[in-house]
Amino acid sequence: MIPYGRQWISADDVAAVAAVLESDFLTQGPVVPAFESAVAGYCGVAHAVAVNSASSALHLACRALDLGPGDCLWTSPNTFVATANCARHCGAQVDFVDVDPDTGNLCPRRLAAKLERAAAAGRLPRVLVPVHFAGQPCDMEAIGALAQRYGIAVIEDAAHALGARYRGTRIGDCRYAQMAVFSFHAVKLITTGEGGMVTTPDPALARRLQSLRSHGITREPAQMENDSEGGWYYEQIALGHNFRMTDIQAALGLSQLRRIDAFLDRRRALAARYDRRLAALPLRRPVIAAHTDPAWHLYVVQLAPGQRRSVYTAMRAAGIGVNVHYIPVYRHPYYRRLGLRREDYPQTERYYAGALTLPLHPQLDEAGQEHVIETLQGALAAP
Repeated sequence: MIPYGRQWISADDVAAVAAVLESDFLTQGPVVPAFESAVAGYCGVAHAVAVNSASSALHLACRALDLGPGDCLWTSPNTFVATANCARHCGAQVDFVDVDPDTGNLCPRRLAAKLERAAAAGRLPRVLVPVHFAGQPCDMEAIGALAQRYGIAVIEDAAHALGARYRGTRIGDCRYAQMAVFSFHAVKLITTGEGGMVTTPDPALARRLQSLRSHGITREPAQMENDSEGGWYYEQIALGHNFRMTDIQAALGLSQLRRIDAFLDRRRALAARYDRRLAALPLRRPVIAAHTDPAWHLYVVQLAPGQRRSVYTAMRAAGIGVNVHYIPVYRHPYYRRLGLRREDYPQTERYYAGALTLPLHPQLDEAGQEHVIETLQGALAAP
């Protein structure tokens, strides 16, 4: 099976993990802060807070903004369910903004129109979560300007986008947002097995994230309500979670981060080769927006209406792990029961109807990619 994505673990990665296993700290040691510092430096942002998954990172980011009952979060429906679930875990409502049919990203024009209607009705969201789908940045300048005009906080879901650039700087620098969230799942740009990170330029948000990821506990005297009783003393000042990343995971992430430029170069080369080799086939290749340099987490083509199921089945039978990203969130039974309707998001419906994700990862060689292309060509030509 050629998977759509997979990790690439080197001898250096194994040695980095082994070194932690032989050290005094498997968790809550020095490697997590080192990984956080390295990611912050890479993204060009002041603070990074590591957690055990990107889903936890999204939840903590919402908690740090005090999102709760009576509030609403808007996001893209073309995403994994965790992007919406983070609001529900805080007791908030969720709504969606239809996508740009070219990129699959949240559409600024549709966002502007929806915000105007919401402002007139007194129903503005408190938080907006644009998703950098497939590793291509959203139009954050336009989205950020709208958020600022209406007083809305922005959390970038950058789970696909570590290393991507928008208008010359890396995603995660939070030029247009309060926070950005990354994923280190095994199929992402770099991996810690499971894991996530929140970046922010705001020191107060960083402190709150750090507290909430570890039960809401502090050992900092300035944050305590009572005088310290001694070196053992701590206080729980908020209802937090155990969302910590281990030093074992951080060691793998730190080692992987040293190779991210090579990973990105390989993904870009494979994407460029797909672009060349698929040009004559009856499908639409990914459309890259202006001012963006994608991370190429996914390579998603658009097939003609009614073709996807047969093509998917044929390619899976040939040992090629094509996939579909994503089933729109509002289609899931849980969200349907909240009153969300597919007819409100026509562009997302069109995008989903034809979307097929082809294998793309740094260990995919040219022979494997050629097998993918030839099998796809045959599946498209089949009666």
